[in-house]
This record gives sequence, structure tokens and C-alpha cells, in this order.
Amino acid sequence: MGFRVGVDIGGTFTDFCVFDESTGALSTLKVLSRPDKPGAEIMTGLTKIAEAYDIEPSSVSYFTHGTTVGVNTVIQRKGVNLCLFTTENFEDVLEVARLRMPDPYDLFSARPEPLVTRDKVFGIKERILSDGSIDTPLELESVRTALTRVKEVGGDAIVVALMHAYRNPEHERYVAEIIRKEAPEIKVILASDIWPVVREYERTITAVVAGYVQPQVAYYLSSLQTVLKEAGANVEPMITKSNGGVMTAERGKTDCAQMLLSGTASGVMGASSIAIQTKVPMAMSLDIGGTSADVAIINSGEPQFGTGELIGEFPIYIPSVSVSSIGEGGGSIAWIDEQGVLKVGPESAGSTPGPACYGKGGVNPTITDALVVLGYLGKSELGYSAVQIDSGLAHQAISKLSGNLSLTAEEVAEAIVRIAVSGMYLEISKLLSRQGLDPRDMSLIAFGGAGPMLAGWVASEFNMKNIIVPTVPGVLSAFGGLIADIKNDFIRTVYLDLSTASVDQIKQGFGTLAREAMSWIREDQGFEGEVLMVPSADMRYRGQSYEIDTRLEASWIESGSIDLMAKAFHELHEKIYEHSDAEAEVQLINLRMVISGKPPKPNFPSLEKPKKNLKACEHIQVYADRSLTEAGVFLRSDLGPGHEIDGPAVVLQQDCTTCILQGYNATVDEFGNLFIQRKDNL
Repeated sequence: MGFRVGVDIGGTFTDFCVFDESTGALSTLKVLSRPDKPGAEIMTGLTKIAEAYDIEPSSVSYFTHGTTVGVNTVIQRKGVNLCLFTTENFEDVLEVARLRMPDPYDLFSARPEPLVTRDKVFGIKERILSDGSIDTPLELESVRTALTRVKEVGGDAIVVALMHAYRNPEHERYVAEIIRKEAPEIKVILASDIWPVVREYERTITAVVAGYVQPQVAYYLSSLQTVLKEAGANVEPMITKSNGGVMTAERGKTDCAQMLLSGTASGVMGASSIAIQTKVPMAMSLDIGGTSADVAIINSGEPQFGTGELIGEFPIYIPSVSVSSIGEGGGSIAWIDEQGVLKVGPESAGSTPGPACYGKGGVNPTITDALVVLGYLGKSELGYSAVQIDSGLAHQAISKLSGNLSLTAEEVAEAIVRIAVSGMYLEISKLLSRQGLDPRDMSLIAFGGAGPMLAGWVASEFNMKNIIVPTVPGVLSAFGGLIADIKNDFIRTVYLDLSTASVDQIKQGFGTLAREAMSWIREDQGFEGEVLMVPSADMRYRGQSYEIDTRLEASWIESGSIDLMAKAFHELHEKIYEHSDAEAEVQLINLRMVISGKPPKPNFPSLEKPKKNLKACEHIQVYADRSLTEAGVFLRSDLGPGHEIDGPAVVLQQDCTTCILQGYNATVDEFGNLFIQRKDNL
């Protein structure tokens, strides 16, 4: 028995969650992130854990880590000097994309410059048809010519994405063989290895993003492995994946496409565990850190998944937890534009120098500073004493804006919070509208360093049912990685009619995926426990352009029950589009298989009801709705099942602060979660 450690690196803080396998105790910690020296925060955190909880690194038996290094590489455009090999005459695949404007309401909007510019895209003379047959054999000389041009532009890596390689990767593999033989110093990435799926742009852009970040990701993960060994933790780190699972860091060095949304996905998985624990049928997770607010929908404890999630300005088509990111975080800077209008974000103060109130050199007013001026923050240290709040510096920063706006510092601070919330409202409304959801039927699960602080304002705008604040909200993303399954997705494009004539091919296709999945989890990941395999298929009516991922049962596949498969598709089509056609022909485009293995997880029993009545440890003045009002201050460690708090109030704990607004009431459930509701809804 040992200790299981989950880590999540954010823009301001790096969060640690430690689970004692022998006692079931959960310990948490925050340290400041080190964007100037990635990995240093891991060493700092492990050292502080050893000091605070008497946990030696050598006793760490399991280590999971969520990272944003891939996303940041794309956003900052600091990836490898990448080149692209395509089938001759298809060199414009990245520019053409899907011929969609980024903003259809802005006639001047333009697609971002590709990660591989046109002068670094080279055509290869060859052609494989959609059925996998070879129309034009691969011309060796065209490969050598392209390789020469790669050297001329100083290319360090090449993505090979040839037509219909998802059906037949023979030509892509031959090209890779030539490159490795004649230019072994150049890294080569095959699109058919990254995600072998139909549609050339989708397959190509996914491989390009993966190839662009691969050296940075591999370097970071190697550094992580070194840091753990130097600290005395002799364990292979597990990396959280975009699909909410985990994989080994060693695998992540080459399969980095699977971990591009690593950090955001683990937060949603942590929120999903809270939704299951509290038995809420429909929930929205709100993860607000220092730089952004991440929102996801959770239905019956299951997060929603999708493809086409954005990495910076570019989509990838690996299955991912669906998360909408909004540029509003605790460190978002407030500013006045040329027209004299107050704006908030998207620029963030981050961890260096951070908000003005941190006293680390920041001078720009942020959302965090606004909350200090309003009175909600400043009564305790933040981030396990990593930060001490200086309210004087917060007032100075906010006052820089108040003079130009002819408002008091408190009025400006309240305006900053409301403007930030209005930005969240706009983006969240888009998400809800696309999915036809009513926020009044949903619970808001708030976490992250700033989530419980701002959740009241967000929930009020949507008139949401209630707010749930977990027991360790500030480190829930680290906890999500800690409880995540070992998980991977497999896909095979088949283009089959759903008919009796295709039954054998369907069985064979799923059989191949099952063997690949078992090989991955047993041999690659070394997992020996029980596994779960979930088959599905991308299905559509003949003539449709896009498919629906339809869950199938293994027994249907084994028995060849095409009627049950068709019924599942018709029902799902009806649910999504409110119409279906049971007489129409159905096609299977892709077969999918998800495999997962469940490592040991924490089991949280119900807490005993406290014997003492709850009392505020002090009373403070907070500014709300343009006036001062008295608010009680409570310690989270004093709260127990059955306790109630009337707002306005502030709940303090080491990993974050929770704001209970006027007109709200909070209760504590049997597991210690805080339920916050409007008094008129009780």
C-alpha cells in the first residue's frame, strides 16, 4: 500500500491531490506554477507534501498528471518546424479546410495561418482509391525531391498524410521508410497512425497538430520522468488524456494527440464523480482557474464527448471530453478600451506577476483584485500560504480605473465581476442553445481556484437549480486525474451498408479493434485488471454527409442483429433531430471501440453529523448591489452534514474561497459537499 498522487498544472497554481491507499485519507496542496521552468513546480510540490503530510516520494505508488503543454505550444506557435507530404495536387488541404469562415457574421474574418505554411507542403506522386486499391504507384523520385526541399526549408519533422491512407496505409509507410533511411535526423509522423479516419482534412489537421507539438511534449514528459526519479518517486507517471482516461507518459511521448486536452478533461471527470456522488441527473461543470473558465455538460454522471474540439485555433478529431473554454479567469485583466468602455480579459496576469493583490509585482487590476475590493477575499491566505492577499495593492489597481470611469473603487470592482460573468453567460448560452438544454433544470458544479467564488453570479444569471461546491474544489482537476480509468479509443473506417451481407465484415472489423484494444491495455499499458470494452459505430442514412456515433451492444455484434443496430440508430437520430426514417437504408462508416481498465479508487463513506452548532468565526462587510452589507465568515473544516449557512457569507479553505451571495442559502450534504440554492427556490 502506498500513496496515489494526482497533479494538475494551471496558469497560476499547480494542484496536488494525494490519496492514502491504507487509510483512505485525502490530502491536498497548491503551489505556484512555473511557466519559466516547467516541471519545477512538481519538485516543489513533492517536497512540500513530504514536509506537510510526512509522505516520502519513495512511497508514491501511482502518479497522474494533467498538462497544457501541447495546447500552449499551439497557442504560442512554438512548435517544431514542420513540413507536410500530401498526395500530388492536394497540397492545399490545410488552406481549403472546410471552406468555413471562423465568424459568419464578420465579413473580414479569416482563417488562421496554418501550422504548416504552403511553402512547406510538398506533393507526392501516388494515388490510392477509396476502396484501398492502388491507382497510381508511389513514385520514389517524388519522395526524394520532396525530402530535398524539406532540407532546404530547414524542416525538422514531416507529417505524411496521403489520400485514403485510412483504407490502405501502404504508401504512407513506404514514404516513412524512405525518410528514415535517407534522413534519419528528421522525425516522421503518419496520419494513418495518429487517427486513421475518413475525410482528408480532418485526418490531416489532427496529424499536423500532433506532429507540431510532439517534440515539446516528448521533452516535457521526459523531464517529468527525470524529476520524479530525482525526487525519489520510482514510478512511471500516467498522463491524463483528452477522452478522460489516462495512459503512460512513455506512450504520451509518441501518442501526444491523445493528450492535447489533458488538463480540462480531468477536471470534468472530477466533476462527473461529484455528480454521481450527489445523484444530480443533469449538471454543468464550471472550472475557473487563473486564465480561463471551462464549461462542460454532465448527464447522469457521464460527461459529453465529441470530436472537432479546438486546440488554440485548430480542430482535432480525436474523441475528447466536450469542453468550452472562455477567456475569463481569476487573473483576467480589466481595462478600458479606446471608447472608454470597461472590458475584462482575455489577457491574464497568470502566476507571474499575478494579480496586484498577490504582491508579486502585478499592477494591473484583475477579477481577483475586484473580489478583494468587494470584501470577499483577503481574510485568509490563498493556495496553502503560497499567496498572502494585500488588499491595499488591490485597491490601488482598481482605483486606476475608477478615476477614468467616475466611479468608486467598489463600484468598478462590482462592474468587473458582472462584465466577466456576462462574458461567461454569452458563451455558456451558445453551448446550451446548441444542445437544447434548459439551465433551470441543471446543477452547477463549481471548482477550480475561482469557480466557487464566481459561481453564485453565474448561477443567478441562468436561474440554475443549485450550486454544488465539492469538498476539495480547488484541486478537483488533480483529483479527476487520480480517479480516471486507463482508457483508449480505436477506430476503423469500413463504409458498409447495414445489411445481412455485411454481418461478417462487421464482426471481423470489431474483432480486429478488440484485439488491438486488448494488446494496448495489456502490453503497452501493463494493466492486468478487468477491462470494459464498449463498441459503437458512426452511422448515417444513405445520402447524408455526416454520421452519428451510435452505441452498440456486444451481443448484437456477435449475433449479427442488424435490426437492433438499426433501431438504436433510428432512436438516436430521432432524439437529436426529432425525426427518423425506419424505412431508409443505413450505412456504417466507422467502427469504434473504447477500452478501459479501472485502477483502485477512493471510496468516500458518509460523514457523521457534527455535535456542535455552526457559528461564524467573524463577520465582515462586503459590497453587493451598490451597498455594504454584513457577511459571516466560516471555515470549511468546521462544516458538517446538516449545517446551514445564510448568505451573504464567505467559506474559507486552503485551496479556494466560496462566496455565498445575498438571497442564497447553503447546506452541507452527507459527504461534505456544499449545496447553495436561492432562498426563494427552497
